[in-house]
Parts: sequence; C-alpha cells; structure tokens
Amino acid sequence: MMSTLHKIALTFIKSIGPVTAKNLLAYCGNAQNVFSTSKKQLLQIPGIGEKTIEAIRGSDALTRARQELDFVEKHGIEVLFFSDEKYPKRLKNCIDSPILLYAKGTVDFNQQRIISVVGTRNATNYGKNLCKELCEVLAPYNVLIVSGLAYGIDVTTHKECLAHHIPTVGVLGHGLDRMYPKIHKAVAQKMVLNGGLLTEFPILTNPDRPNFPQRNRIIAGIADATVVVEASIKGGALITAEIANSYNKDVYAFPGRTNDVFSEGCNFLIKTNRAGLINNANDLIYYLGWDEELKAKQHVKQTTLQLSLTANEQGVVNALQNGQLSIDELSLQLNIQQSKLAIVILTLEMQGIIVSLPGKIYKLT
Repeated sequence: MMSTLHKIALTFIKSIGPVTAKNLLAYCGNAQNVFSTSKKQLLQIPGIGEKTIEAIRGSDALTRARQELDFVEKHGIEVLFFSDEKYPKRLKNCIDSPILLYAKGTVDFNQQRIISVVGTRNATNYGKNLCKELCEVLAPYNVLIVSGLAYGIDVTTHKECLAHHIPTVGVLGHGLDRMYPKIHKAVAQKMVLNGGLLTEFPILTNPDRPNFPQRNRIIAGIADATVVVEASIKGGALITAEIANSYNKDVYAFPGRTNDVFSEGCNFLIKTNRAGLINNANDLIYYLGWDEELKAKQHVKQTTLQLSLTANEQGVVNALQNGQLSIDELSLQLNIQQSKLAIVILTLEMQGIIVSLPGKIYKLT
C-alpha cells in the first residue's frame, strides 16, 4: 500500500512531468525515496533545482494520493506504474509516456497485436462503414483496438468492436470517476467486460480541452500502428497521427474525395507522406505483416555467420530464433535504445541475415 501511495503521490507534484519524474526515479530508486531523499542529495541530480525540491517538499501530494488510493481500491481500478510488468510496453518506449496509468477492465495491454483508430467527431456514413468493415476483417486476428471514446469515429469503432467481439480500450481525458460524454456511459460499461478504460488522469479531473491532446499520446504510443479513418485538417486525429510519427510508429489513412472536408486531413497525411494509404482492412493486414504471422510457422534457419557477429547483432539473431519481432519488441527484450538498434538491424540486413517486413517487423532469412 505504501509503495502504491507514493507512486500515485509522485503524479500530484506540480511542475514535475513524466520526464522529470523518471529522472527522479532513476536516481532515487523508487517513488517513496523521492519524498525522503535529502535536499542535498536531490540537488545532485541533473535537472533538479530548488524549485523542484520546493514542489516536492511543499506539496499535498500524499494527502491527495490517499484519496485517490481509496477510490481505486473501492472501485477495482488497477494502478499501472511505469516499472510494472503490466504497464503497456509499447508506450513505455515513448519518452513522454505517463509514469502511472489507471485501468479498469480485463484487457492485456501487451498483447501481440494492437492498433489505434482515430478520426473526426463528425463521422459520415462513409467513415462509419469503414469502421465496420475494418472490425469485420480484423476480428479473426486476435487484435486489441484502442480509441478515445469521443463522438464520431471513436465511439463507432468501439461499438463495432463490441459487435464483433474484439477487445477494445477507450483512453480518457479525465478521471475514472466520470464519463465524458455521458451518453457513452453504456458503451463504456460494455467495454469493461471485453477490453477496458485507461487514463492517466486522477479522479476529480474535468474533461477540459487541453486534456484530450495530452491523452492522444497514449493512443498513439500504446499501439503498433494508428489508423486514421476520417479527419478534417484540424483536430485531434491529426494530432494523434503527428505524435505517432514522432514515436516512429506506423500511421495509415483511408483516402477520401478531394472535396470532402472530413477526408481532407486523411488526404493531407497521405500526400505529405505522414501516413500510408490503405483502401481496406486487408491493406492494413498486409502492411503490418499479420497475414504471414497467421501462416504455419516456418523452420528458422541457423546462420553460419553468427561467429563473426557483435554482441548486439548476436542478440538480435537469438531473439528472432523464436519468430519475427517488431523493433519495439526487440528494443525491450535486448534493452537497446531504438536509435542504436536501428544501426544493428541495418547491418544484419546488409549481410542478408535478417529481412524487414511491412510494419517495422523483422525475421531471420
């Protein structure tokens, strides 16, 4: 209890965001030590100054955390801390990922296939039909679909997931003590039975406008790819796509008519090479390499070149012995930064030891 209390309390300290919090944890060892470490020791941490220490010492974070802890325990809410096994591993790789998430439901945030679907709040029949077709085709692929439970494309996607028995998660811009918009409460309750709800915001957090662009980084970071169904040139969907690109995640968009305002954003993403063009769900499956994953597992060849490999190169080869992996999965398994891992992967590709599949997935030749 004490450990969870201090983890929650860390998120209530004003002026300390995810990056600074992770820095404090790295030097102090755990959340409880952040509150007990001396001022002298804290000042030795790079980036930590007098104002940050004053914020730690003078805050009511522990008092607010006790209130939050009482609520989550009473309502069966799971607290996912950055260092926990259940914390979404894809999101963990993102530099500004939240240090703590609140989750309600039955979903595994680290299952093999996860995509995010975003789009306009003013969905047309064209966009709604695309959501339906997308879910119909993806249903056999054991995929988790994430969206934002907003009006339009978001809630349409969640409803289609429920209809096709696909686990689906709604990422919220407020705490789990409320639902916005209220009209989606019934959908959210069904989602908890096959999927769930996820937020970084504590209780008593109103669904204020700035919260939604902030939550979009979770939608972008938690998935293998983000799919934009319908989007105007301005709005949250394009923000999510931009964030996904900054995370080196795949982004795909359905094209629309040139004079359709709600396809203008999708067409812009495609035109500027910010998103790959998909005409249907089968295109998405191909680009992500899922069609090959469903085929019978092929015999993995042993290479005679292993003796001349570096330690990191050998590590990649060993990891791929059990099957193909994404760059995110390789980075986590081998504990190598993606920037360094990209060079290792390129070297192995040039030697003909591994090959790249669509969706930044790799396998042995």
